[in-house]
Amino acid sequence: METTKPESWNTPSQPRQENKKVLAGLMGILFGSLGIHKFVLGYTQEGIIQIVISVVTCGIGSIIGFIEGIIYLTKSDEEFYQTYQVGKKGWF
Repeated sequence: METTKPESWNTPSQPRQENKKVLAGLMGILFGSLGIHKFVLGYTQEGIIQIVISVVTCGIGSIIGFIEGIIYLTKSDEEFYQTYQVGKKGWF
């Protein structure tokens, strides 16, 4: 039985990194008060804090999520990945 080796032109040189920039950015803009953008990035504690801030301030605290969504979308893919997914920067 012959084993086949993957051809070099068909093998990615680097493993594909999952970049959640667009999803987190849109969730921050649309649902910033619920902290969904934080949960998308795996920041459970920060997401819960975002919900509490929004409830305590009667929704005014949702501006934080809106601003973060804009910040996420204006960063380059690599900069976003390094800052928020590798470096785990929780706020802004």
